[in-house]
Amino acid sequence: MSGARSVAALATLGLVLMTAVWGSTFVLIKGVVERMPVADFLAVRFLLAALAMLALFVGPVRRLGRRQFGRALLLGLLYGVAQLLQTWGLKLIAPSVSGFVTGMYVVFTPLLTTVLLRQRLAGAVWVAVLLATAGLALLSLNGLSVDAGVWLTLASALLYALHIVGLGHWSRPEEAFGMSAVQMVAIAAVCLLATAPHGPMLPPDRSAWIAVLYMALIAGAGAMLMQTWAQAHLPATRAAIVMTTEPVFAAAFAVAFGSDALTWRMVVGGALVLGAMYLVELAPRRRGSAGLSAEAIHHEV
Repeated sequence: MSGARSVAALATLGLVLMTAVWGSTFVLIKGVVERMPVADFLAVRFLLAALAMLALFVGPVRRLGRRQFGRALLLGLLYGVAQLLQTWGLKLIAPSVSGFVTGMYVVFTPLLTTVLLRQRLAGAVWVAVLLATAGLALLSLNGLSVDAGVWLTLASALLYALHIVGLGHWSRPEEAFGMSAVQMVAIAAVCLLATAPHGPMLPPDRSAWIAVLYMALIAGAGAMLMQTWAQAHLPATRAAIVMTTEPVFAAAFAVAFGSDALTWRMVVGGALVLGAMYLVELAPRRRGSAGLSAEAIHHEV
């Protein structure tokens, strides 16, 4: 395996671990937001993450050029607004529907890559997108009513896709620390503004603090750092498809912790999502083909 492929494989593994961490947070988030407002929870979570990242990576932030600093701010603003739109939408629709509609970033990402970056993607990538979408539907949907909550969540999915495309296009391995910290500061600022004029309410008890700290430091700061570094080595569409494993992990954790029963929809939906990831990540290695590698997708223009 070449050096570039080894790094790409490591980046893919990092994204899978990141989505596993995200999947583990669903039960925690549900427990916390029952005891404090959602915007306040997001503000405290991302403010703690931003402070931790600034403390660790103040040097890399200072070394960022003006252009990359501005790009990181823009990416953070996109992500922060997406978080708020997704949360507001969640108040109006079922969590399962929210999960599916949010996951539509897997469709928006290749479309935006084609339109904005003018990259022609291989046919197998589009097949993987369809597989991932079908898997998300089986994992999440038991009917879909298109109301204001769906439109808000769909807008958040579009912003998540823009973030994925922008991060894949602008991120550099040597700037991952600085860009991650700046993004987190921007996300925290957006969430803090959403709590105006009273400001954020703090977690009400010890268990809520533990959950918020985990989501701030591991699922927040750590995940953003991993995503920024990984997307410096992977095409945006490939990253988006790998990241659709999040609901698979969420379902697995729900079954493991006894809050949900294993169903055929979980099994088949999870298999379709994993099949999509196989198409864009593992199959080219087994065929010895570079057709879906990072280099091929970037240069098929």
